[in-house]
Amino acid sequence: MVSVGETALELRRVAKRYADIVAVDYIDLDVKYGEILGLLGPNGSGKSTTLKMILGLIKPDSGSVNVLGIKAGDDPVAVKRQVGYVPESPRLYEFLTGLEYLDFVGDIYGLDASEKKARIEEYLEAMELEGREGDMISSYSQGMKQKIALISAFLHKPKLLLLDEPLSGLDPRSARIVKDFLRKLTAQGVTTIMSTHILEIAQAMSDRIAIMYEGRLLALGTMKELSQKARLPESDLEDIFLKLTGTEDVREVVEALLK
Repeated sequence: MVSVGETALELRRVAKRYADIVAVDYIDLDVKYGEILGLLGPNGSGKSTTLKMILGLIKPDSGSVNVLGIKAGDDPVAVKRQVGYVPESPRLYEFLTGLEYLDFVGDIYGLDASEKKARIEEYLEAMELEGREGDMISSYSQGMKQKIALISAFLHKPKLLLLDEPLSGLDPRSARIVKDFLRKLTAQGVTTIMSTHILEIAQAMSDRIAIMYEGRLLALGTMKELSQKARLPESDLEDIFLKLTGTEDVREVVEALLK
């Protein structure tokens, strides 16, 4: 059994380009079992591309990706069996009911019928979707669709979760439910990488934070370590992020707009 503290994910000199655009610029990253890593950065910083390379949906131009002891490039199917993924804009089969969709996902992962039923019921209850599982997904709110996408990622009990803006569309109560649920999974040794551009979410949910900017990994560490790197003791993540990315002038722009 793998213990908390061992490496679940290892990226070495990973890079990806699209024509003249550098999406990811030779990054190194280690993530431990049982850790929630907040992958923070503005839109276009390379967060989603990094997650897709970890999952094997995109092949890096150079470098290596090792996921749960598996080289992603050698056996991407084995990686997908042990990873749960929620993209930034999940595409669900909206002509199915919530229950039908989750039943379909469970079949894809080869879950036993009784085990599948028990897990679906457990997660529907946890996400407060009981009573709506028989409704068509097309009738769901954005937040409900996001919950179904999250349940489908949890269903096969993966060892690694890759969540791209996971709280998108969720109300505060639902966001708290997801946060508490992720913490329970962490206690079981599940590793989570959560991409977000919302500073408050990263600070509230992450054990460590990785800051990406223009494809580069600028900083990685706990809040205390990041504040020391930025030489901003007792500061919040917003101040640290602006200092490390060199975008402190944004404040002046905002203030000018408010005048």
